[in-house]
Amino acid sequence: MGRVMALFSVAAALLGVAAGWFLVLRDGGGDFADCRQGVVAGEAAIGGPFSLIDGTGAVVTEAEAITRPTLVYFGYTFCPDICPIDMSRNAVAVDLLAERGIDAGLVFITVDPARDTPEVVADFAAAIHPEALGLTGSADAVAAAARAYRVYFRKADDDPDYYLMDHSTFSYLMAPEAGFLEFYPSDSTAAAVADSVACYANAL
Repeated sequence: MGRVMALFSVAAALLGVAAGWFLVLRDGGGDFADCRQGVVAGEAAIGGPFSLIDGTGAVVTEAEAITRPTLVYFGYTFCPDICPIDMSRNAVAVDLLAERGIDAGLVFITVDPARDTPEVVADFAAAIHPEALGLTGSADAVAAAARAYRVYFRKADDDPDYYLMDHSTFSYLMAPEAGFLEFYPSDSTAAAVADSVACYANAL
């Protein structure tokens, strides 16, 4: 019964996240209208200031992390499947963009700061892509960043060491000054993500 209630709780939380997306997303227009598919962000309230820690222990703000079109992903290094798959997809997309002469960034922000120390997130990011930036921080700092991006996450069980995390799995395309441009679900292909990012990059 407890597991059923937990599943209902997760479903309700995810519905709340979806409702939040519905409220902030609107039909795109302006300079990026040709890049947008369906109902996506115009000037959506997604993204914002954060102050996190990189692998060297240095404080990194959103202005320092997002200096070019950048794919931002929230996950955790102990994630058994979806996080490394999504991040690897994003890394392939970044390489495809580089082949077109488009410089794109790749940022990983943990939702599990208790285990994901600066060194751990740095190693994880480097294993995905040599230019990927891994960020962590205090529980409060991570929660604030997740709220800014409307990311849902919570600890899935009570195991002290080997617990999993429930979390939303969108990748966000951000750019300096423009802010949030697009999001990509886990079933988006690397080629599709690269094509989309290229469209926005060329319109910036």
